[in-house]
This record gives sequence, C-alpha cells and structure tokens, in this order.
Amino acid sequence: MVDLRTQWLGLELPTPIVVASSPISDDVDALHSLERAGAGAVVMRSLFEEQLVEEQMAAHRYFDGNVDTDAEARTMLPDSQVFSLGPDAYVVKIRRAKSALGIPVIGSLNGTTPGGWTELAGALEAAGADAIELNLYDLATSLSEDSSDVEARQLEVVRGVCAAVRIPVSVKLSPFYSSIPFFANKLRGAGARGAVLFNRFYQPDIDLDALDVVRNVRFSTHHELPLRLHGLALLSGRVDLELAASGGVHSGDDAVKCLLSGATVVQLASVLLERGPDAMRSIVESMATRLDAMGYAQAGHARGVLALDKAPDPHAWERLQYVRTLQGWRPRRGGKWG
Repeated sequence: MVDLRTQWLGLELPTPIVVASSPISDDVDALHSLERAGAGAVVMRSLFEEQLVEEQMAAHRYFDGNVDTDAEARTMLPDSQVFSLGPDAYVVKIRRAKSALGIPVIGSLNGTTPGGWTELAGALEAAGADAIELNLYDLATSLSEDSSDVEARQLEVVRGVCAAVRIPVSVKLSPFYSSIPFFANKLRGAGARGAVLFNRFYQPDIDLDALDVVRNVRFSTHHELPLRLHGLALLSGRVDLELAASGGVHSGDDAVKCLLSGATVVQLASVLLERGPDAMRSIVESMATRLDAMGYAQAGHARGVLALDKAPDPHAWERLQYVRTLQGWRPRRGGKWG
C-alpha cells in the first residue's frame, strides 16, 4: 500500500490532497466529511483586503457620518480617521474548523497593496491557523504602472504578511507573470515558503440583451490542468519553494500528474463543489492505486520525476516542443479537412 503521508510547509498531512479555498470551508460539517474521505488539509475561504476596507468605511459612515452636521459641529471637514473593525467572523470560522478537524487548517488572505491589513495575518495565527495562503490576485489596470512596479508592490505585500507571523506562508499566483521562475525565486527572498499554481482569474462576460457586464462563476475542467503541470515543471527543483497545484484536477490520474511535475500537494475545489466527499474519496483512492501500479511506495517518491531538469525530454516543456507540435499537425483523414 502506498504511503500517502506528506509534509507541506512543515505540516504533517495524511494525504497530499487538500481542500482548496472555496465556499466549502464555511461549512464545518462538510469539512469533517472531506477529512473522513481523505483530505490532508483545508484552506479556508479567502478574506479580501477590499472587504476589510469596505467594512471599516461602512461602519465609519454609519456611526460618524452625522456627527458634525449640527449647529455645534466641530468642523465642516470630514473626519480623516477610520477605526478598524476586526474580522471577527472569519477568526471564529478558523477556530471552529481547528476544534472540529484533525488536519491542518490554513487561513487565506487576498490582497494587492501593502498596508495595515497585512497585520490581519497575526490575528489568523492567534486564532489557530497552521499556515497562511496569500493570494496575489491582482488585476493590473493602471496605464502608469509597469510590470516591475506591480511585482515590487506584490513582493512588499508578501514581506509584510511573512513578517507579521511565525507560521509558514504560501503564495497563490496567477499564470500571467512575464517570468514565473524569476518572480517565484523572489518570493522565497520575501519570506514565502511555498507557491500555489495557479489562481483562476475572475473573467466577466457581457450580456448582449441587457447590455451589461455580468459575473459568472464557472467550475474548472481537466483541460486547465496542463497549464499547472507546465508551471510546476518549470519551478520544481529550481526554486527553494514547496509547490502546490490548484485548478483542473478532477481525477486520481490528474493528481498523480501534478506530483510527477513537482507538486507536494494538490488542491481541489470545483470537483468537490460538483460531487461532494465522494469525489475526494475517489481521487485519493485512485491516486494511491495508480502510484502503486507505477511502483512508488511513497507519494513523495513521485515528486518532480518529470520536472524540467529530470524529464527524459526536457524540451517537451520548452518552446522547441511548441514548434514541433505546430509543424507536426496534420488533418484527420475522413474528417472535415479530407
């Protein structure tokens, strides 16, 4: 039987399959079911920097908005001080998850600018979070900020969060950096211990009838997995970070591919939202069966076997294979093209 025990960010996990940040983590009973089905850890739903700012401003407007509108007003200028509201509800959820589960519970923060909100990491640590996953979900829209400015600002955020806690911090990245290896290497210098590949960007659509922008959440499919495999293979063994795969994993074979590309753990969300704990159990069991058939006694033995520096044909991960693929394409016989 394959030993699935795994170390992620210094934490002991019974399996390398992790519940990714999603609405599931709001339900402790659901998390308990996923733990019984084989989950190795859980990442809580993300708390956004914008949520904290909006809560603070809303409370300020509610309580203080009319303070200086009477005849004895102290000033005609708006108050520049905004008191801070702690994320009490989020902290309570972490405490409940910690008390109910026997697997690591990882807090999740989502922010893009340096500031006082990064101190929230300390509150999550105090609530019992075993680690923190920091999402650098940044939609660059400014015409005056170039890529180096964006990356410098993000690294400052990482430094701020890492400096605020003693627990390990992983950083969840998007796939849209000019050089993912370069930026990932910088993350280690900023204090991060792991990197999660990749965040799925919010992609609004257009409603032609309403002539409006609409928000739709679409589940991932296994077609999104190759992008993750490629990123993992480029980083595995080349940067001093532990790696996690996130997005596009819908089967045990998908999870094994992630391990072979260099992942230490594999995160699931969409497949769990669609199929529940049965999906977790099926993926853990089929992953173990596949690893055993391949001759691996431990899940860690498969890690990075097909990464860039170890693959039999490293060019398969590089641009040369792109050229060969395009040049080798031929129409199917009997199909639309002949």
